[in-house]
Amino acid sequence: MKLNLLSCDAAKPDKRAIAQCISEISLNISDSLASELTDILLEGDAVDIEIGDKNSGSALRAFRKLSIDYEIIE
Repeated sequence: MKLNLLSCDAAKPDKRAIAQCISEISLNISDSLASELTDILLEGDAVDIEIGDKNSGSALRAFRKLSIDYEIIE
């Protein structure tokens, strides 16, 4: 499943938690790349990631918990 992470609406976003969530849930994304993607997301640009189908439910819950808006691409 592909997701487009649109924005983070948290008052004080936890960069470390977001980066960790992206690296754990995404396919083929390292910790350093997840950190870079988090910075891009928090600057206001959208980020595309791919997650495994078996992780999709927990991934969507985790992103909602972190106040991240997303859209499902596929």
